[in-house]
Amino acid sequence: MEQFYYDNKIVKKFIYATILFGVVGMLVGLTLAVMYLFPNMTDGISWLSYGRLRPLHTNAVIFAFVGNAFFAGMYYSLQRLLKARMFSDFLSNLHFWGWQLIIVAAAITLPLGYTSSKEYAELEWPIDIAIALIWVVMGINMIGTMLRRRERHLYVAIWFYLATFVTVAVLHIFNNIEIPVSGLKSYSVYAGVQDALVQWWYGHNAVAFFLTTPFLGLMYYFIPKVANRPVYSYRLSIIHFWSLIFIYIWAGPHHLLYSALPNWAQNLGVAFSVMLLAPSWGGMINGLLTLRGAWDKVRVEPVLKFFVVAITGYGMATFEGPMLSFKNVNAIAHYTDWIVAHVHVGALAWNGFMSFGIIYWLIPRMTKSQLFSTKLANFHFWIGTLGIILYTVPMYVAGFQQASMWKQFNPDGTLTYGNFLETVTAIMPLYWMRAIGGTFYLIGMLTLVYNIIMTVKAGNTIEDELAQAPALQTIKSGRISGEKFHSWLERKPIQLTILATIAILIGGIIQIVPTIMVKSNIPTISSVKPYTPLELEGRDLYIREGCVGCHSQSVRPFRSEVERYGPQAKAGEFVYDHPFLWGSKRTGPDLQRVGGKYNDNWHFNHMWNPQSTSAGSIMPGYKWLFDNKALDISLLEKKMKVMVTLGVPYSEAEVANAQKTLRDQALTIEKSLENDPDYVKSYEESKKKAAAKGEKFVPMNEREIVALIAYIQRLGTDIKVKETSK
Repeated sequence: MEQFYYDNKIVKKFIYATILFGVVGMLVGLTLAVMYLFPNMTDGISWLSYGRLRPLHTNAVIFAFVGNAFFAGMYYSLQRLLKARMFSDFLSNLHFWGWQLIIVAAAITLPLGYTSSKEYAELEWPIDIAIALIWVVMGINMIGTMLRRRERHLYVAIWFYLATFVTVAVLHIFNNIEIPVSGLKSYSVYAGVQDALVQWWYGHNAVAFFLTTPFLGLMYYFIPKVANRPVYSYRLSIIHFWSLIFIYIWAGPHHLLYSALPNWAQNLGVAFSVMLLAPSWGGMINGLLTLRGAWDKVRVEPVLKFFVVAITGYGMATFEGPMLSFKNVNAIAHYTDWIVAHVHVGALAWNGFMSFGIIYWLIPRMTKSQLFSTKLANFHFWIGTLGIILYTVPMYVAGFQQASMWKQFNPDGTLTYGNFLETVTAIMPLYWMRAIGGTFYLIGMLTLVYNIIMTVKAGNTIEDELAQAPALQTIKSGRISGEKFHSWLERKPIQLTILATIAILIGGIIQIVPTIMVKSNIPTISSVKPYTPLELEGRDLYIREGCVGCHSQSVRPFRSEVERYGPQAKAGEFVYDHPFLWGSKRTGPDLQRVGGKYNDNWHFNHMWNPQSTSAGSIMPGYKWLFDNKALDISLLEKKMKVMVTLGVPYSEAEVANAQKTLRDQALTIEKSLENDPDYVKSYEESKKKAAAKGEKFVPMNEREIVALIAYIQRLGTDIKVKETSK
């Protein structure tokens, strides 16, 4: 027997980080829910605006809360499943501190407006590189531990950990290939339809391989451990693992149904999404049936209660996902709050409750004590469950109501609810209920914080744990007589990793390579031209302010949408869009055809005070765009040169004369604003205020708002020009 110590200190660090960032992420989420009710609650504070806080919330919950919870559970279970201390204490600590620094970098840069705008991948290129490096550190530490293990076979949980490591690395690297413009600004190498496909190949599988497969690994370890029961079916776990990782990677295009993505890619995504139901529910059944014979324990053990609801939430979300991939269902749900409900069933129930159960089970064991209060843990369970219900049910109702109102027609063929705001005001009571549900869930989280603090105070200091196990006996590398292939594979971590990599690469290669390499998949439109210098700067402001979080730019081929917004989206319209901005939610109307619909004064007033032009709007004002400071165009020529590298046909003369071209267009917009007497009056008053403060007065044509107006007024006008010329 060999003696060694399990590293509990690294587990403790990740648990504490999970709790800290769980509170932060949920608090930001609740703040966002309240902003729907009071849109101007942070009026004039740019870094506290909805558009900048939303990606902070998603990144904090996914990568800080859920990520740290996975790392804590993985470091604890991996050592015990392999009967070995982690390969390197240095790598363990580098992983921990590197990951926390990445989270802090995200918490600073996102509110400041440094974003790539890609959903779940908003962080800019230096942070992307740091993520890749720290992820590799974790992988080296994980595989190194497997190679020095004292247990012959790799348990099922480890298969899911390996698949998570490999797939997240591939997804992250390929989705974040970009060309830097400056230290915190870059452009995606993909454009339009290609960028959309790569992003949702990443986005869907980030949910699959960061929020699902690692937690399935934790499920396969912690549920048998807590229930003191073996996994229901070893054979089912094999089928579950291989079918899940192979099929999941194909399903991304179901986020782009009825879009400008080629139909063959859409249909491929639908087919594999439907197939996903079998392995997903196979895993859910395997988890729930592991508790057979332990239901009496479930009634009294809060940890198991959390696990049961978590697995149930996983089952609900993974039933709903394939259902949402059917085109007739997707036509109703996409862009509505139904998707918000769907996402939060997985996040709040599956990830949240699994994390809570693991924390409640681990901390007493590592402190060699009892949980401070089982009653408080039960209170957390019930108020958290109530919070999930009060959050998700209103959002499902809101989604159905939005979709039905958007699609209704009068007998004379006109839209019943022609004003988009009618659909917003109708669901406001449901937004109140969501905020209440989020409050309950946060109260449960704060209850956990108190319970864990008191448990740690009453227990022993968390120290490394003495263990012993016999050394692994060397056996021949080939298969033993009578040994099945998978049993052989389970003692070969390198071969298992290679096969898992092949399984996840097949779908990505078949879907993405033809879309990127075959130009006929993305037909061009001669009237579509690159953005002018001012429009390019305005587009970057649109990205900075997170407008894509509430507004889509993709008209689907439905009668209701064509009637409301204009002609459906065509692939050739987006060939110069680095990145694409199709969006995934319509809190406000689609903007693909908004150019020329309103005059410049309307947009000017709308951005200052949305309620002044649109009574009942829940859009916040963007007063900092009007501040007496000049639009930063110091990188303009460099931005255009990067675009040229990406295939945008700017000429050398256009790049050289970019600043003059920008000024000329800005002056034209400023002149159009002077048609409004109220604008002229306020403009003169602002001059006097600047003079009184001794500030240098910046003309309106040099301010950010003018660039944003230029971009918005451009949207959809290329395609209109072509149609008019017929």
